[in-house]
Amino acid sequence: MEQSIQPIVTHFSQNKMNNSLPSASPSTRLYFGTDGIRGRVGVWPVTPDFVLKLGWAAGKVLALQGFGKVLIGKDTRISGYMFESVLEAGFTAAGIDVHLLGPMPTPAVAYLTRTLRAQAGVVISASHNPYYDNGIKFFSAQGTKLPDYLEIAIEEQIEKPMTTVDSAKLGKAVRIVDAPGRYIEFCKSTISPDTTLNGLKIVVDCANGASYHIAPNVFTELGAEVIEIGIDPNGLNINLNCGATQLDLLKKTVLQEKADLGIALDGDGDRVILIDHHGQVLDGDELLYIVIKHKQTLGLFRGGVVGTVMSNFGLEKALTQMHIDFVRVPVGDRYIIAELAKRAWHYGGEPSGHILCSEMITSGDGIVTALQVLSVMCSTKKTLTELKQGFQKYPQVLINVEVTTNEDPLQNEHINHAVKHIQRELGEAGRILLRRSGTEPLVRVMVEGEDYVNVSRLAAELADRVKTALGRKS
Repeated sequence: MEQSIQPIVTHFSQNKMNNSLPSASPSTRLYFGTDGIRGRVGVWPVTPDFVLKLGWAAGKVLALQGFGKVLIGKDTRISGYMFESVLEAGFTAAGIDVHLLGPMPTPAVAYLTRTLRAQAGVVISASHNPYYDNGIKFFSAQGTKLPDYLEIAIEEQIEKPMTTVDSAKLGKAVRIVDAPGRYIEFCKSTISPDTTLNGLKIVVDCANGASYHIAPNVFTELGAEVIEIGIDPNGLNINLNCGATQLDLLKKTVLQEKADLGIALDGDGDRVILIDHHGQVLDGDELLYIVIKHKQTLGLFRGGVVGTVMSNFGLEKALTQMHIDFVRVPVGDRYIIAELAKRAWHYGGEPSGHILCSEMITSGDGIVTALQVLSVMCSTKKTLTELKQGFQKYPQVLINVEVTTNEDPLQNEHINHAVKHIQRELGEAGRILLRRSGTEPLVRVMVEGEDYVNVSRLAAELADRVKTALGRKS
């Protein structure tokens, strides 16, 4: 999901960093990024006229592959109505039938694209971004990322004049009214039919996003007592002070309600963060560790695990002690998926809560991931606090710096000098990562080491140097 910019990865992961993957921003792309097209609504290319042309261009390319249908889902941001309409118009003008899903999590669109035998799926979402951003991303007929050659073909088609097929060949549009129910049943099917959540009190935060009408029902139908928050979307409050990126409300509610745990999804439902009964956060690294450790205990784990340059060294160390191979790739689920396929492995993930399990689903899925962890809790009769024992997280401080230039931080002399100085202070027991966000005008500064106070100081020092060199002027 993010654009990598030659990360500095020292000591812990240098030997395991996969450098064979394609660039996060291929030079052949004009519009598509690492996760579709995303940006500020009303600012090109996230505009009605461009998205209309995008729908038409995608429809023309898909029509060449053979007649079929396209599914369109969206999250709850207000601009979704506008982009849904223009995409529908573009596809139908190209002669492609459209099946509208309404608000649905991104992984649900991937799942339904495959099971409903559609040619492609489209998600209108900017994931964890604020309501004023939006984006378009595509899934293939297999529920995976759209192949590169199709993205390139769509971009080439966009440059051509828009036309409309003969009226007799126009596409039709229908709504799939049972889409939520289909997906709820799928989520429940990912754990053993013998597993129930009876006796668990869970707080579920849906971020006022695409999972608001799905996630609470999944956990309730499995027997849990569910306290719902973030389930009142109004088009403007998606991810606002709630969800996987804003955990204060969930922590407070878990403690007030004396709940067993809290589940925080993001706006499009493909990532999840958990809160234990003490109010402590479990990120994607810890969730992945819990699931993998349990599977290994049962003798069900095969292969290795794919993480990213952001994965905590504590995860790598814990997996190594379990004699499980671990490799790192650039940030972004498309790189994790590619590496899993290459190695015929099944599990990977990011600290942000994107967890990939190709045995069950073709994309990151917050609800499914939460269910895997809950299944371990029920099977072992242990709390989240107990389950994460054996994973010692190394202090890791991440600071986002707003930037006004596309300059590579690693090519800046002043920043390079600061990096070398800080690396000397960290020694062999630490690492530094600088990378540009692929979705926001930010450079992410991460420092990891053994001592939190020292790591925090050094991260702030490096962030100040990046801000001085590249940042917004106040």
